Amino acid sequence: MTTLPSLYISHGSPMTALQPGLTGQRLAELAAVLPRPRAIVMASAHWLSRRPQVGAATQPQTLHDFGGFPAPLYRMRYPAPGDPALAGRVAELLAQAGLGASIDPERGLDHGAWVPLHLLYPAADIPVVPVSIQPEPAESNPGPAHQYALGQALAPLRKEGVLVIGSGSITHNLHDLGAGYSAQRQAPYVQPFIAWIERKLAAGDIAALLDYRRQAPFAERAHPTDEHLLPLFVALGAASAGAQARRIDAGIDMGLLAMDIYRFD
Repeated sequence: MTTLPSLYISHGSPMTALQPGLTGQRLAELAAVLPRPRAIVMASAHWLSRRPQVGAATQPQTLHDFGGFPAPLYRMRYPAPGDPALAGRVAELLAQAGLGASIDPERGLDHGAWVPLHLLYPAADIPVVPVSIQPEPAESNPGPAHQYALGQALAPLRKEGVLVIGSGSITHNLHDLGAGYSAQRQAPYVQPFIAWIERKLAAGDIAALLDYRRQAPFAERAHPTDEHLLPLFVALGAASAGAQARRIDAGIDMGLLAMDIYRFD
């Protein structure tokens, strides 16, 4: 069986589902060249928990976990099946890595999961197993390093036909939504932060990436809270040692949300 890459996808606003733009084009192009997975394990920035949880619903619901958007968005569904057996396998791998996980038999797919998957695999015919991320650093949960270890635990799945995806955003500062940024006037921290992440991934500088909060330019402006970057470390951990990081430029949404996609082979 072909070993699959792992992916990091910037999912942007929920409106990306209705107005896919360049992100939709890039994800369609990516789907056309990827080997078809038998299942997907998705770590989204919008499922947060103190300890890892794994969704094991047979038919995950489409969660509209947002407010104030147009009615057609709330009518959208992504009816991909779940895979309870794979969920059990994920929980087993996490337990073996000392990251004991619990099973949630009812968890649906939040917009960080179903919006990009709707653009990547619109037929919704590939089983999806969601996995939570842990956003609060603590002695037992050291931020990016914890998510990297979680991704490492999931790495064997790539040889089993499973596509491991982290879904977040390379930059994510919603406090700046009212600051007047746009396609013509980008937030000043976006490009320096994008460039730093790309350089460190290309160099395989894991230590610097795990310490991005101190080392990256404008880190706290790009991510006042880091839940949208943490899925990057899941995808990075799931990649093979020395994996090549390929950046796919999907533009800048609203002048402040970098929509980069990364493929790790």
